[in-house]
Amino acid sequence: MCDATPVPGQFTLVLHSHLPWLAHHGRWPVGEEWLYQSWAGSYLPVFDMLRRLADDGLRDVMSLGITPVLAAQLDDPHCCASMYEWLADWQLRACEAAVSREDTRRVLGTREYRSAAAAMRDFEQHWRHGASPMLRRVADSGVVEILGGPLAHPFAPLLDPRLRRFSLSEGLADAHARWGRRPRGIWAPECAFAPGMEAEYAAAGVGHFMVDGPTLHGDTALARPVGDTDVLAFGRDLQVSYRVWSPKSGYPGHGAYRDFHTYDHGTGLKPARVTGKKVPGHAKKPYDPQRADAVIDRHVDDFIAHIRRRLIDESARIGRPALVVAAFDTELFGHWWHEGPIWLERVLRRLPEAGVRVGTLAGAAADGFVGEPVDLPASSWGSGKDWRVWEGPQVSHLVQLNAEVTETALAALDKLVVPGAGRNRVADQIVRETLLTVSSDWPFMVSKDTAAHYAVTRAHTHAHATREIVDAALSGRDREAQRLSHNWFRADNLFADLDARRVPPAMAAGRAESI
Repeated sequence: MCDATPVPGQFTLVLHSHLPWLAHHGRWPVGEEWLYQSWAGSYLPVFDMLRRLADDGLRDVMSLGITPVLAAQLDDPHCCASMYEWLADWQLRACEAAVSREDTRRVLGTREYRSAAAAMRDFEQHWRHGASPMLRRVADSGVVEILGGPLAHPFAPLLDPRLRRFSLSEGLADAHARWGRRPRGIWAPECAFAPGMEAEYAAAGVGHFMVDGPTLHGDTALARPVGDTDVLAFGRDLQVSYRVWSPKSGYPGHGAYRDFHTYDHGTGLKPARVTGKKVPGHAKKPYDPQRADAVIDRHVDDFIAHIRRRLIDESARIGRPALVVAAFDTELFGHWWHEGPIWLERVLRRLPEAGVRVGTLAGAAADGFVGEPVDLPASSWGSGKDWRVWEGPQVSHLVQLNAEVTETALAALDKLVVPGAGRNRVADQIVRETLLTVSSDWPFMVSKDTAAHYAVTRAHTHAHATREIVDAALSGRDREAQRLSHNWFRADNLFADLDARRVPPAMAAGRAESI
């Protein structure tokens, strides 16, 4: 057990929930299956945990980012119906394993059937008609601070300023429409930053955002106002965050935890534990939840002890109570790390018992965990902590594609959007397809060689849609442009409230860039 003597400062956990738009763009091995696996593995148990914490009276336990493009999928009727079918299929696959003559597979099937049935009940009760009603209740309970973000998760520093500001303002408006609140904090896609973006955040009403630790040169013990604005940058403490998961190590790699990569190919279930880093899949031992449970507790105690030491050391270093921020992708907890949601709940419950104050980013700002102003460098949380993942030579073709499509789209908007005129659905769809083209996910997947072909195909699909709509619209083929816009919109059914009239005009963008 950890020492329970109170320590100075505050610990803040931040989770970033994001997937690119996957609906109607393939199913397996990449496509909607990714959404449903993450939904079942991470979003269901994490929000179930938050509801329990709220019911037990806990408040301000963490900050939770949900990107607009993920929120749209969790509300989408097609995705909700398909998720229900996915859960039913999980039950059927588990049932098949449960009646096997082979003992290990039968035990696996019985355990998975119970998990699938519980997930189905949770989904029917809380998610069946979309995530937003449930998310509103969680947010209204005060258990979390909800963070927003730009509309379709672009790598903002490389995006034309007009689209960058539009994407952010629309993303915050989308959050307000879904959850009845406009977030004051955001998780910028990829924690990417370019000098000057703080002014855009201030103009959009953003009060705080996340950066990676090296952006603040590792000094993350306090939030920092950026430039001459009041916008605060919170830095991810890598010493603490990497304790859980880093590019090289972390708790999920323990031999007792369920192995993510090993499947029972007859049922698609995951039967094995990690066993060892160099053990091939066929030689891995069967997963044992009881064995894993004891390890979870050890890792909870280790993490809490590490937070205590970090708070004590950082508070002594800066001469005042310090802030420690650990930040992760939500999908780590459950989807990638099966035991992650259990570990997470135990950590959040035990931290106060161990003398650690827990709070949100907004709470930290309100309570004065703020240092001196700082000028931030160009940065991200990707490899090298710079922009190489999104603009390196391996993705130069996507960088060029994004620039060409953006230029084409904005030039078309300047001709199609008439001041004072009504809404132009053709222009709306041009903007929508452009934002889907420049999603940060596509270059990331190429750079990391994770479904690179899928990523390139997606980028070029949306680029093609942009170009053919623009071509028809600017060639005077109005009916064809309307038909194309209607059909491409129906293909995704995404962000119906997007209005191209709100894209800043070219002259206004030019004035802003000169400031």
